[in-house]
Amino acid sequence: MFNKKKNNDTEENIMSTENPSENATPENVENADAQEATEQVETQTAEEKLQAEVQQLNDKYLRLYAEFDNYKRRTQKERVELLQTAGKDVIVSLLPVLDDFDRALKAMETATDVTPVKEGILLVSTKLKNTLAQKGLKDVESINKDFDTDFHEAITNIPAPSDELKGKVIDEVEKGYTLNDNVIRFAKVVVGA
Repeated sequence: MFNKKKNNDTEENIMSTENPSENATPENVENADAQEATEQVETQTAEEKLQAEVQQLNDKYLRLYAEFDNYKRRTQKERVELLQTAGKDVIVSLLPVLDDFDRALKAMETATDVTPVKEGILLVSTKLKNTLAQKGLKDVESINKDFDTDFHEAITNIPAPSDELKGKVIDEVEKGYTLNDNVIRFAKVVVGA
């Protein structure tokens, strides 16, 4: 009997927990409905906030993507323009030298004495070298210097006239140049062996 009573009590507890609305009073039902409605409104506003935030982040992403795309186009265009006009300032600075050469050629046609023509050509040559030096061009010193593969290209080896010239540059076939301390042409040299 005792067991039967215990089973009946648990059945009542289970039934009361399974269907709370049967035991609910009208006040409890109204409170539950109001609470459920409040939760739904809160859930909807939270969803709306999240959707608005997602939309805002998406807009921000699209703007950044468009800005980066414009940046890439602009830098590519600038690079092409730079390559097309890279030597413009050097060419412009050499135009006076070209004019001097034209004047020298005209003077050679009518010149009877060679000495002034030689002096004029030397002046033009000096002007050209000075203009290029201003742009960063320097000759590589080679003769009687130690052979250096960073600046020299050996054309041939010949027996050295003296022991002091072994491993040194004896003759220069073609001058070497550096531009802003970077080798742009190696000096072609003859090395003493």
